Amino acid sequence: MKITETAIPGVLLFTPKRFSDSRGFFLETYNERLMQEAGLPTDWKQDNFSVSSKGVIRGIHYQVIQPQGKLVRVAFGAVIDAAIDLRKSSPTFGKHVAVELSEDNGSMLWIPPGFGHGFSVLTEKAGFAYKVTDYYSPAGERTILWNDPAIGVDWQVADADAVVSDKDRQGKLLADAEIFA
Repeated sequence: MKITETAIPGVLLFTPKRFSDSRGFFLETYNERLMQEAGLPTDWKQDNFSVSSKGVIRGIHYQVIQPQGKLVRVAFGAVIDAAIDLRKSSPTFGKHVAVELSEDNGSMLWIPPGFGHGFSVLTEKAGFAYKVTDYYSPAGERTILWNDPAIGVDWQVADADAVVSDKDRQGKLLADAEIFA
């Protein structure tokens, strides 16, 4: 598996080796030894899966109580996945990394605790799978407005075509959000 450091230290892109033949393909989506060697946690608390339609934007979500690290991937379809640094003391505070994750590239993104996360769906449907390092905490959940110009994520979906939940439409601007020290 190839591990690539992104523009924000600590956010890692994993590209597994794919073995293809006439039947299809095989790839490894998780290897505890490799994760340990990369310095990632291996004590996962939940595995989550969502299916969304083209134009859906989910996020920008994070938890101030029980912050979660996430290892995210796409089982089918394609998304733009974004990790936003919400650590006030970080030199990359407010900056983001956005990558395409798809069934074709098989890539996974490690998003450490202290980051906001969101994705947009580029294909007719996408199946999004992710492991998290802590349990969901409704009391600690926060949302930053998905189209906050201070962050400037290019979701590759026109604002007029974006399908966004009421909760996500009510997200706060980064300037007004509760963030990490």
